Amino acid sequence: MNRTNNPKLKPFAQKLRREMTKEERHLWYDFLKGLPVTINRQKVIGNYIADFYCASSKIIIELDGSQHYEEKGIKSDKNRDDYFKNLGLTVLRYSNEDINHNFEGVCEDVLKRL
Repeated sequence: MNRTNNPKLKPFAQKLRREMTKEERHLWYDFLKGLPVTINRQKVIGNYIADFYCASSKIIIELDGSQHYEEKGIKSDKNRDDYFKNLGLTVLRYSNEDINHNFEGVCEDVLKRL
């Protein structure tokens, strides 16, 4: 499996870091940033950009908006998840609803898995 990161995605990843969704900002600034492990935002991995990535735990954290629950999004997410799984990475997916209505539960789940 090719693990080479696509250099063309770097500028887009940087743009996504500057323009995080409100749910990504909430999770980052109110939880992930303060953890005693290194977590990268909008990390290029292969031909994909992971929302959050913890190399020491081999975990990717994805926050899903409504487009992820449409047929095209579901298929795309499965391909991404399969790619990451083949690299030995675990993908944790949470909906924006989870962040907005069960933030503490999401944080507890992430801590348990890290």
